[in-house]
Amino acid sequence: MVYGWLIGQREDSLADKYRALVGQARVMLALQTVAEVRSGALLAGWGELRTRRLERSISRSSVVQPDDAMATAYARLRNDCQRAGHALAAKDHVGDLWIAATAVRLNVPLVSDDGIFKGLSSVRLLSVDA
Repeated sequence: MVYGWLIGQREDSLADKYRALVGQARVMLALQTVAEVRSGALLAGWGELRTRRLERSISRSSVVQPDDAMATAYARLRNDCQRAGHALAAKDHVGDLWIAATAVRLNVPLVSDDGIFKGLSSVRLLSVDA
């Protein structure tokens, strides 16, 4: 998950590449992304200090709240994926579909290394592998 690399303390080449790709751009997070990173922290048993760092990072970002236009973007994107036979339409990718719909709704690029987002004409994917 790219957001995890952006907020992480570790230094590795992929994290550095994504930090360079994003640069000083304003970070906007889909509500689904926030839920996923918090869930991951709970599952991993993060301590208080690491959890506070995560929450500070989230608070410095813009968390995008769902609205009616986002629900429409989700419905259209899911329909397009189903018609095209794209894996994003599968039920086990509902969270990823909401993340993609958030980018579509806001007309912003989706920064991800997850291959599930490749091949979507309505999503502008930014990836260090793209």
